[in-house]
Amino acid sequence: MDYVIRPLTAMDESILWDMLYQALQTAEKATSRDILKQPQYARYVEGWGRAGDTGFLVSDKASQEVLGAVWYRVPEAKGDSEQTESAPELAFAVKSGQRKRGLGAALLTQLVKANPHHSAISIRASATNPAVRLYERFGFKIVSDSEGTVTMRREI
Repeated sequence: MDYVIRPLTAMDESILWDMLYQALQTAEKATSRDILKQPQYARYVEGWGRAGDTGFLVSDKASQEVLGAVWYRVPEAKGDSEQTESAPELAFAVKSGQRKRGLGAALLTQLVKANPHHSAISIRASATNPAVRLYERFGFKIVSDSEGTVTMRREI
């Protein structure tokens, strides 16, 4: 399969909503799109294009269909007082039917190579998500496991 990877822009917010929904479909049961309205998920996409937002999408070279995306954003500071530097939070999706073809590895490789200045990147995923093994191949380690959700962190 021939594919093209390109950087995400502020104009890609609608694509990211779809990709976020795709990412949530890796669970054992189908999820309603209403889940995207929940703050713990919406924060990955809402207002995409602010300072520090970065990522890539992959599309089929011939049809230009979007097949997947990887992106992260630095969490917004809570409150006006002390600002601590948080690790960027990674979001990642490859459409069902396109998985296990190397697209995810290509996207993660592109993101890591393009952003060597980040000393840590964090991701949350279902403990049963097959992508956890992919993240481990890229140096992510599980730092917490709570109620079937793992938090992984990659230190450079």
